[in-house]
Amino acid sequence: MNIENTQSQMRKGILEFCILSIIRRGEAYPSDIVEEMKSANLHILEGTLYPLLTRLKNAEMLTYRWVESNSGPPRKYFSLTEKGLAFYRELETTWKELANAVDTLANKSERPV
Repeated sequence: MNIENTQSQMRKGILEFCILSIIRRGEAYPSDIVEEMKSANLHILEGTLYPLLTRLKNAEMLTYRWVESNSGPPRKYFSLTEKGLAFYRELETTWKELANAVDTLANKSERPV
């Protein structure tokens, strides 16, 4: 069995929640999201991030606004909609339940023989 594949699948499962966690704190520029994920040791490429942001925007979870930039083209800053915030809260509840369940199972003592 390939450990890297299993690790990758685990990360993919929480990617949306992590991205929404960043945006929930305030408007976010995609490059800043990539950097914050990287600093948390959850590496993501912009080629993975942009389609996810577009999907969340199309599902009315996110909105964006253009901001002029002194160093190039305008930048697109994303923020949560009310629908997105409700979705985030549901994901947060699910994450806490899963994390607690996994922690309980992973930290149980071995069964007596």
